[in-house]
Amino acid sequence: MKLNKNESLREQMSMPNPHFPIKMHRSRYSQGGMVLFHHHWHKHLEFLYFESGEALIECGSTTIHAKPGDLIVVNSNELHYGFSLAPNLVYYVLIADISLLQSGSVDAAETKFIAPISQNQLLLRNHIRGDQVTIACMHNLIRELENREFGYELAIKSELYRLLALLLRGHVTTVLTKDEYAERMKNVERFEPVFRFIAEHYREELTVEELSGIAGLSRYHFSRLFKELTGRTVTEYVTAARLDKADYLLRNTPLTVSEVAAASGFNDIYYFSRTFKKHKKVSPSKIRED
Repeated sequence: MKLNKNESLREQMSMPNPHFPIKMHRSRYSQGGMVLFHHHWHKHLEFLYFESGEALIECGSTTIHAKPGDLIVVNSNELHYGFSLAPNLVYYVLIADISLLQSGSVDAAETKFIAPISQNQLLLRNHIRGDQVTIACMHNLIRELENREFGYELAIKSELYRLLALLLRGHVTTVLTKDEYAERMKNVERFEPVFRFIAEHYREELTVEELSGIAGLSRYHFSRLFKELTGRTVTEYVTAARLDKADYLLRNTPLTVSEVAAASGFNDIYYFSRTFKKHKKVSPSKIRED
């Protein structure tokens, strides 16, 4: 099965100012049950700060129930996904190219911290809650990027260095060797066409044999690596993809619940209703009534 190389889960990130590669936007969602962003990854560091509402955020195999005041850190080249859990969700997204902090010449900060972070040899904890000093630093970054007063570039670099220092002191989870990093990246890239195939064929009957063939792995190694990368089994991942599609169709189309079930890959309306309510905490018919 040949897939278009342009159809990749790797997001080609553009920056408003390539000479100062950092950007931020404020996202607002008025209802729960919405996909905030589909599974994707990129080389940049990403920070999500939640102002109000609740969301489910997946970073690699880590699933986070984000609440107001939480900071989510997405490491470079880390597969991530978001789903709103409540109305009135407001959160900030800050994306930074680590090259912004790299030195023109080799120094201790570069070799000990910046380079290992950019190469994923130092992995930061995804979920920051209750660390008021780190959260305050994030607030400062948001304020500087919103106001853009004279000298804001210096202030942003200063705050970004401080944010990384705080994260390195209190929130490092993994230190990888170069070989471990190379293996991690090989697995991320190997599974790209698998995730893309699932996104395009979720309505069909998907087997582990078929998907492991796309990755060029045995069934056993494929299943193990898939769980490591996503935190889910293949069946759980495919079911979640179908439910997300069903949720969208229920909220945005006139299709009946039975038609939504069929369009989402569920052949049994009763199984669909039970599964949807179990995972979304609300029945399909209730969404349609609202």
